[in-house]
Amino acid sequence: MKTLPQISEAEFEVMKVIWKHAPISTNEITEKLTQTTKWSPKTIQTLIKRLVTKRALSYEKQSRVFVYTPLIEEKEYISRESHSFLKRYYDGDITAMLSAYIENDRLSETEIDTLRSLLAKGSKDRGN
Repeated sequence: MKTLPQISEAEFEVMKVIWKHAPISTNEITEKLTQTTKWSPKTIQTLIKRLVTKRALSYEKQSRVFVYTPLIEEKEYISRESHSFLKRYYDGDITAMLSAYIENDRLSETEIDTLRSLLAKGSKDRGN
């Protein structure tokens, strides 16, 4: 498994925009994030630079515009973070995590129904 960079919460917000719209210019990233955050354009540019330094993003200069593309896949990053969270807080026991969410009313009926469907599908896919 390749090593993925550590990404802060703020950097993750930038990555979500880039994953969704790549390839995307600095101005487009800034425009989208200033609509959903209170960050200044300078802050957004700093976050982008950090992500390039961490090798989460690559860029190419197209005339006078920098265009960014992700070097890590969204699915891969989220999978790693999910496993890390599960291991850190629930000793890798997904049943314990789901029990905690259900007991504390953190899952809606719709979410529980979705989980049931996923479990049933997983069971069928394994031939059980």
